[in-house]
Amino acid sequence: MRVVPETALLDEAVQRPSARDLGISPGILGTGQYNAITDVAGVAVGHMTLSKGTQINTGATAILPHGGNLYRDRVPAGFHQGNGYGKFAGSTQVIELGELETPIILTNTLSVPQGMEAAISWTLKQPGNEDVRSVNAVVGETNDGFLNDIRGRHLRAADIEKAILAATSGPVRQGSVGAGRGTVSFGWKGGIGTSSRVLPAELGGFTLGVLVQTNYGGILRVDGAPVGEALGQYFMKNVVDEGDADGSIIVVIATDAPLSDRNLRRLGSRAMLAIGRTGSPITNGSGDYVIAFSTAQEVRRAPNKAPLSGLANSQMSPLFQAAVEATEEAILNALFKATTVNGHNGTVEAIDIEAVKRIVQTAR
Repeated sequence: MRVVPETALLDEAVQRPSARDLGISPGILGTGQYNAITDVAGVAVGHMTLSKGTQINTGATAILPHGGNLYRDRVPAGFHQGNGYGKFAGSTQVIELGELETPIILTNTLSVPQGMEAAISWTLKQPGNEDVRSVNAVVGETNDGFLNDIRGRHLRAADIEKAILAATSGPVRQGSVGAGRGTVSFGWKGGIGTSSRVLPAELGGFTLGVLVQTNYGGILRVDGAPVGEALGQYFMKNVVDEGDADGSIIVVIATDAPLSDRNLRRLGSRAMLAIGRTGSPITNGSGDYVIAFSTAQEVRRAPNKAPLSGLANSQMSPLFQAAVEATEEAILNALFKATTVNGHNGTVEAIDIEAVKRIVQTAR
């Protein structure tokens, strides 16, 4: 078994442009320094990519809300389910209590148990958690079974824990890495994508970042341009009951705005608008989930500590706009940064960037 050096995958992805490299910048708001979820101070992301020939193409991605003890210093969180054809471990406790106590793990469908074991193991080992007897591991998934021998269940908990241990702030690797190694989007190679938005000072100056794992389909639109139709690859191209739009997308939203879990749930629901803007009808066989959290100190939860309520409902609209813009751009970055992968059941090509440029320019 070979764990692919992340530097090698980074070299491949560097040759692929981001959406902004193509002049595509959804919305009106500016980005943070890295145009990544890690523009929210304290947030860290780590990948672990597993590859062996054409048989195994999978991995895991970990998102840590802050660098402290996540179990003892919990962040408020909200969960939104679009279409629920999928598995998102730990979601019911997030819905009930409105908080996170572990890293968020993304992986493949049949490795959710291993992802939970990794999050639990890591949490129990943290100083101060010696008496912990219950851990709500939060693990989302998409199915990478076309490019990956998913039935082989090659990921182990120790492998996935490496993603947690590798988590850092700063630039985030995108494309065919980590949990995005074996994913497919709109018939082209999908992957991990990220983006961020910063509100004007007059609106609080808050930062919002998004990370996505894309493995879904539909009729691709890029900056409003009908790219999927123009390239002849889209859902229901031939007859109504043919075509592929099923799959899944996981969206993780982080912000330093002080929000209640209720408003974080509302914030997460707005990501569905961005998924629709890229061309997805959110089909029957798709698992579309969003988890959103706030890193603001004043709304964190600790034993015997009541958090403040956070921003008022009337202050949410600018953050809703930021969530839609950053999610759309993160999805496009996952698509554009992804590289061709030769996999278990065939090859999935990276989207033709020059063709996308021509179609978008023509549509403008």
